[in-house]
Amino acid sequence: MNDPTFTINSNIIDYVARIAEKVGQIYGSQAYHTNLKLRKINRLRSIQSSLAIENNSLTLNQVTDIIEGKRVLGLPHEIQEVKNAYQAYEHLLDFNPFNVKDFLKAHHYITSDLIKDSGHFRSQGVGVFDGEKLLHAGANYTFVPQLITDLFKWAKNSNVHPLILSCIVHFEIEFIHPFVDGNGRIGRLWQTLILSNWNELFAWVPVETVVYQNQQGYYNALQISTKSGNSEAFIEFMLFAIFESLKEIPNRKITDIFTDINTDKLTKTELEFLEQIAYYLDKTGEITNYRAQLLTNKSDISVKKYFAKFVELGLLQVEGKNKGRKYLIMK
Repeated sequence: MNDPTFTINSNIIDYVARIAEKVGQIYGSQAYHTNLKLRKINRLRSIQSSLAIENNSLTLNQVTDIIEGKRVLGLPHEIQEVKNAYQAYEHLLDFNPFNVKDFLKAHHYITSDLIKDSGHFRSQGVGVFDGEKLLHAGANYTFVPQLITDLFKWAKNSNVHPLILSCIVHFEIEFIHPFVDGNGRIGRLWQTLILSNWNELFAWVPVETVVYQNQQGYYNALQISTKSGNSEAFIEFMLFAIFESLKEIPNRKITDIFTDINTDKLTKTELEFLEQIAYYLDKTGEITNYRAQLLTNKSDISVKKYFAKFVELGLLQVEGKNKGRKYLIMK
């Protein structure tokens, strides 16, 4: 295999600088590291989004219920995809991003009980189709093991910045298409792994969610880079997705947002709830009961109880009535 072909343009350089700055802000605040609930939610968002890109119809709430062992009405193979993806992401930091055996092991986690060749490179030709139109034919299957070995060897010895490197490896995995199924999921997982090896923060950043929200842009970037044989367009798109996902991560402490807070007056669950909504409040200036339910996965009754307590303590003020009611940080 020849070394991957890529071009680093001014937009890519700008994204790398902005992402590095954002990572520094998040680390400096320490707010994210102690918020285990938010990290768990973001992990589940990553899983749900990565599967949704591949047409899995299960919602975030359904994915959460599956992981928590609750019964969910859904297609058996979609439920299995969730369980498999969760196992893969839970083992993320155990993998070596440049080890082929770990790559195959991760694929086995992703596709276990779903395909016959789980954890094995394909032994047949594959293609990516739009209806009957062939968009991309994967590499000849006889070359796949060596192509992946060469890619990982190049990546391990490369001096390219990890942010850019992760995008290149992701693209090359999709280009080679090493498996019968699961190529998209393993490509996104492997990019997350490379990013996490650079900075562990990325093990909990839901980049996949932004990719899903901009799915057509993702496919367009893949197609442009595939046609040109240069991953420039794909690198630029994925750096955009990384930067956008980081913008959702809190970079301020809760005491910076609620300057008069006395945490001794809050129970552990009340404080956890406040942390979950604090960063949305800080960003938007207000929050509704319904939005809080979506952010925290709490019931309407529970959310009302928490809000009543925060208003009583002078942390929040309420405006409007009934469905028009919203809560704001006390000025």
